[in-house]
Parts: sequence; structure tokens; C-alpha cells
Amino acid sequence: MSQIPKRFQNFTEDYPEIASAYEQLGLAVHKAGPLDQKTRALIKLAISISARLEGAVHSHTRKALESGCSAQEIRQVALLSLPTIGFPSMMAALSWIDDIIQNKE
Repeated sequence: MSQIPKRFQNFTEDYPEIASAYEQLGLAVHKAGPLDQKTRALIKLAISISARLEGAVHSHTRKALESGCSAQEIRQVALLSLPTIGFPSMMAALSWIDDIIQNKE
């Protein structure tokens, strides 16, 4: 995966067993049902947006792009959050998404 934050890289170097367990948990939950990779990526992005987790939105935007999602699909996830989380939160999410998308373009 490209552009992994230095903080996460340091974490995996400092705590390799915990990082490995975290990665295994992620793999297990992704395999636990019938959703395809692209759908899972968009759902994880939506969860990150609704929780207002900037780093997670950055990460899941990268993962969504790697899963074949278009910039338009990713931005629609943020737009869909508007009625639930409000305009300011949705605008913040769009800016976090664009941090990644505009860097890729």
C-alpha cells in the first residue's frame, strides 16, 4: 500500500506482534461475509467518515482507490453522510478524501 503514515510504520516496527494481530483481525472480518472488496472498502470509508476519524478517512480512501473505486464513488460516500452527520462534518470528510485523491491525480 502506498503512502503509509510514518506513525503507523513506527507502530509496526515497535510492536510487531500487536500489528500482526491487528492485521489478522482485519483479514478475518473481511472474510466473514459475502461482500466484495469494493463494497467493503466503501463501507469502511463510510464508517470512518461518520466517526470523524481523519486518519482513517485518509487510509480508507487509499484502500478504496486500490480496490477499484473511482474518485466519484468515494466522494459520493461523503455526500451520502450529509443528512446524518451534517454539513460541516461532511465538508471535513470531503477535504480529507481530497487530500488523498488530489495527491494521486
